[in-house]
Amino acid sequence: MSLQADIMTAMKEAMKAKNTVALEALRAVKSAILLAQTETGSKEELSQDEEIKLLQKLVKQRKDSAAIYTEQGREDLAEPEIAQAAVIEQFLPEQLSEEEVEKVIKDIIAKTGAESMKDMGKVMGMASKELAGKADGKTISTIVKKALA
Repeated sequence: MSLQADIMTAMKEAMKAKNTVALEALRAVKSAILLAQTETGSKEELSQDEEIKLLQKLVKQRKDSAAIYTEQGREDLAEPEIAQAAVIEQFLPEQLSEEEVEKVIKDIIAKTGAESMKDMGKVMGMASKELAGKADGKTISTIVKKALA
């Protein structure tokens, strides 16, 4: 089943359960999908990679907002953002642990022969492709920096 169909099904369930947080998050996903489809000028469905990138972007936005709200002492605003991020994350592939990401990055460094921070771009490019949807960019970047330092 496509992501759009999954989202619609989850929206119906959220409406029946009167779960406003989930409903708001799912509506945001549906809106983002429709926007992405109209940007490309096509009415056809997004590829799985595009869907994953879109979902990751939405989760990152929610987490960043929650971090800002927490920083400013506004827990009342941070909690819904975190809850929405959790709802959206259900539609992402299972995320790898830091140890698993570290192992993949070490393999990439061995393949490319990277030795210093000068090679970070090469390693990041390959790591981003290989770990797309399985780990967020910030985690990948942090581990690559640590491995090359």
